[in-house]
Amino acid sequence: MLSAAFSWYLLLPVLLPVVAGLCIAFVPNLKDFGERRKVTLIAMGVTLLLLLPVLFSGDLEVTLFRFSDRLPVLLHADPTGKFFATLMVFVWGIAGIYSFEYMEHEEHLERYYSFYVITLGVLVGLCFAGSIITYYMFYEMMTLLTVPLVMHTMEKDAVAAGIKYLIYSVLGASLVLLGVFLISPLVTTFSFTHGGVLSESAEGMQGRVLAVSMLMILGFGTKAGMFPLHGWLPTAHPVAPAPASAVLSGIITKAGVLGVFRVIYDFIGVSHLRGTWVQVTFMSLTLFTVFMGSLLAYKEEIFKKRLAYSSVSQVSYVLFGLSTMHPLGVTGALLHVCAHSLIKDTLFMSAGAVIHKTGKTRVSELDGIGKQMPVVMGCFTIVSIGLIGIPPCLGFVSKWYLAQGALSMAGVPAFFSYLAPAVLLISALLTAGYLMTVSIHGFFPRKAGGHGEEAAEPVLENKEPTLQMLVPMLILTVLSVLLGMFPGALLQLFSLITSLVI
Repeated sequence: MLSAAFSWYLLLPVLLPVVAGLCIAFVPNLKDFGERRKVTLIAMGVTLLLLLPVLFSGDLEVTLFRFSDRLPVLLHADPTGKFFATLMVFVWGIAGIYSFEYMEHEEHLERYYSFYVITLGVLVGLCFAGSIITYYMFYEMMTLLTVPLVMHTMEKDAVAAGIKYLIYSVLGASLVLLGVFLISPLVTTFSFTHGGVLSESAEGMQGRVLAVSMLMILGFGTKAGMFPLHGWLPTAHPVAPAPASAVLSGIITKAGVLGVFRVIYDFIGVSHLRGTWVQVTFMSLTLFTVFMGSLLAYKEEIFKKRLAYSSVSQVSYVLFGLSTMHPLGVTGALLHVCAHSLIKDTLFMSAGAVIHKTGKTRVSELDGIGKQMPVVMGCFTIVSIGLIGIPPCLGFVSKWYLAQGALSMAGVPAFFSYLAPAVLLISALLTAGYLMTVSIHGFFPRKAGGHGEEAAEPVLENKEPTLQMLVPMLILTVLSVLLGMFPGALLQLFSLITSLVI
């Protein structure tokens, strides 16, 4: 347990990865890949350990400095921030371990691991941001630090994708900053406060409040891949190294989700948005994105791009839960944050293992791959079942609560209570179509040519990667199932969070 006197302890899990990343980049003795790997592993492990005292303490807060009396830059560890920080650090570390074999023969590894480790510290700062100004600072730093991960190979497509990612991200962040400027006369503080921070003067400015809310939701929704600013995701994922694709989808998108959560529940206040055109518009955009992403994934032939479109759809499941502004829907959203992070990282790791060991990048090339890579494709299949929403996986529990939230919400046109579950069900069927076909044809190759001949039996050469890649996939796969079978601790935490903000 940490007392308020030790609130400055919150800086340690932020600063340690930053210092470690700078050492990887600039200390000459760490130019060897083995040494960089040790520093990366130690930094990720120690960062997770440093979080443990914070998790078992009350709310901690420390003011770092002030731009002015009204603009504090502060860290605050509340239950929401603790959940996101723990999830991000854990999954980031697992993906980092996976990357050691995948990246071993790549160039410029000191650059990659330097940015990778520094980003971890920035993500912790983002999770513990105690004000909208602090969140914006860490949010922009996160964007700038992850652009090199997308552009790592420095090939033409990678550079173009990195630029597109940067443009979309800056545009989204600009919408958030514009919203902060416009709302500033109407707030009592810029610090996140459960229930919102609007002053009495905001009562006569409801039009401005709603317009600003929509701007900020769209801005943070950009990073979460919400239509209409989703275009960076299917462009960036295919060209980035698989470990980077995994964390871009599983973790970086959640920075947008957390931003939307903070705006609705800890800045504007749900009471000002429930039943307004902002809720209806936001919900409509999320449902359209859920359907659109699933449909595009179903039609996509490039393996990693199919998973990228899947992320567009699945992260909007989370945003839909937030748009319900109902405890059950928000619980489902937070459950799906966890489920999607575990599952989508495993899917991208599986795709990366296939590409790394076979060079195959298209879905049509994967017939019979399950006989050569049974463990990899076994993990892929299990987490795919979870993403579809089949028990006992965590994805089933999250989608159950999302559906319950849709049926229970109030303040929006009644047809949404029927439309939303229908869209979620159609998306689940499409998810089964674009994921399970990979597994089915991977283990049971299709017939050749349409003349009834069986496809030639693939050469049963073992293509499995080493344990360094397999163990991270297995850990995430097992967790996605165990948390679905025993979700009690998560449900208790999310019940606490929803009781604070709704």
